[in-house]
Amino acid sequence: MTDKQPATLFNLGVRLRLLLLLAALALMAALTAWGVTTAWRQISELEGRLTEGHLETFRLADHFQQSVLSLNASILRFTALRENSTWDDFERAGKQLDRWIDEQNPKLNTDRERVLMQQLNDAYDDYLRAARGVHSNQQPPTVSASSFSQLAEFERQAQRLLQLGIQLADAHREAQESFLERANTSLDHLRVMLYVGVGLLLALAAGLAIVLHRDFIAPLQVKLVHSAVLLERQEKLASLGMLAAGIAHEIRNPLTSIKARLYTLGKHIRGNQAGSADAGLISAEIDRLERIVQDVLQFAKPAEPQSEVVLASAPLRDVQLLMAPALEKQQVRLVLENSPELHVSVDAALIKQVLINLVRNAADAIGSDGLISLRARRDRVNLAGRPTDVAILEVTDNGQGMTTEVQERLFDPFFSTKESGTGLGLPIAGRIVEKHGGALLYQTRIGRGTTFGIVLPLVPAPTKQ
Repeated sequence: MTDKQPATLFNLGVRLRLLLLLAALALMAALTAWGVTTAWRQISELEGRLTEGHLETFRLADHFQQSVLSLNASILRFTALRENSTWDDFERAGKQLDRWIDEQNPKLNTDRERVLMQQLNDAYDDYLRAARGVHSNQQPPTVSASSFSQLAEFERQAQRLLQLGIQLADAHREAQESFLERANTSLDHLRVMLYVGVGLLLALAAGLAIVLHRDFIAPLQVKLVHSAVLLERQEKLASLGMLAAGIAHEIRNPLTSIKARLYTLGKHIRGNQAGSADAGLISAEIDRLERIVQDVLQFAKPAEPQSEVVLASAPLRDVQLLMAPALEKQQVRLVLENSPELHVSVDAALIKQVLINLVRNAADAIGSDGLISLRARRDRVNLAGRPTDVAILEVTDNGQGMTTEVQERLFDPFFSTKESGTGLGLPIAGRIVEKHGGALLYQTRIGRGTTFGIVLPLVPAPTKQ
């Protein structure tokens, strides 16, 4: 049964969708956090390299050039004065600069910087050799132009060193620009990742809100409205029942008197064909009124069920045996399908009354040349607000189905699609089933037929004596 069946709020499908959405939300949040952390770590690494490495390597060329210029000044002073202390200062500063050059290679960031540093190291060796050549040359008797002519090779090597220093500074500048470009790229990636992550999180949050509203809040609103309508209907039915019971009791006494007088009148008009026909019509209408009065009384105050544990298929079998012969006359087959062994606690007579009503309605919906199936099956539905194992006694026809307008008023008292119907059959059936702690449900499709189901709580099988 699906239509008109009480909806289970926390059903498996809703829980699964909610869990999947929450999992996607958590995964998206985790991926966003991972992306932000990764990008931030890269930026931190670049920042560390900038503060520790790039700034130091950027000062490297300047330091080297200043050192070479200082060494050049020492050689010029030595050439002019030929003081051993000046040469010793040069030797000491030259070795110190040589060690410093060897220490810089691991600190460099690009291949071009390393290649230039290697060229600079080789050129520095040539520079030192040229300086030692100046030191080993014979000292002229006086300071003259010839004294400084000895510096030609040394000056050439010094210019070579300074030129390599300039190239190294250019390489540092290119490395710095490359670093800034990578940093900007990382920031762009971080910005895009944040935008995408926030957008996806907002989309998932919106999806979560939609799912919560559709599967939780909306059903609750519908249930609240349905409960309010049901409560209002129950109040109206209670008032209507009390009024109907009073009217029925008042009608029953005059009907009894009319019926008695009609019987007496029938004796006096015996032999009068026209009078006998009228008396017969009046008697039939009185019988119909009595049935209506009985239905009204039963609707107003249904009998309390005298329950006993029976097989769920037993009332179906009895109804099939009772009604199948009569329905065959209108070419409607009433069949009982095989059913599992299910036990329910019911008043068998009252449940058979409900089944008879449902079978009659099904036959009226078919008209002729159709099929009505009776079956019992096991299911688990909400009864009294909690999941319950139930037996469902189903009456299925292959008639035309019910329109939406008919469904909306199906259980309203005194509403009927039959010219001679009282409109109390289904309301009485629903009250009887409710007295058994169950529910009367249905599903219908236009052109495909209708299935009514009597939902009854399962009970354990009786123990054999």
